[in-house]
Amino acid sequence: MIGLLSAVLPSVMDVAGRFLPEDKEARAKAEREIEAQLAKHLAAVDLAQIAVNQEDARSGNWFQAGWRPCTGWVAALSFGWVYLLQPIVSFALAQFGLLVELPTLDMSQMMPILMGLLGLAGYRSFEKSKGLNK
Repeated sequence: MIGLLSAVLPSVMDVAGRFLPEDKEARAKAEREIEAQLAKHLAAVDLAQIAVNQEDARSGNWFQAGWRPCTGWVAALSFGWVYLLQPIVSFALAQFGLLVELPTLDMSQMMPILMGLLGLAGYRSFEKSKGLNK
């Protein structure tokens, strides 16, 4: 949230600055109020997303509750192929004189997904440690 706040705040202040008072103290006070309201709103958005995620996880429907584990497995398998299996298989094939071009994956698209899931996995581990899972 802090990153989003610092990214959005300059634009908001630029637009709002046109309507703020000229007095430095009044302007500073108004800017602090705008920043506080923006932070409050972003926190509310984060809390709403957490509530949606919790309801998703509670669902008895495998299709709804299982999409994250499925995405995690696909990301983990892709990571394992690119950084572990593909180099080993290429090396082994080269030892037998077989120069086969194995399929490659574009990890620049997969890594943000994997890193996001790892963050969610950390939250899930926290839930399990507190006994909040079923």
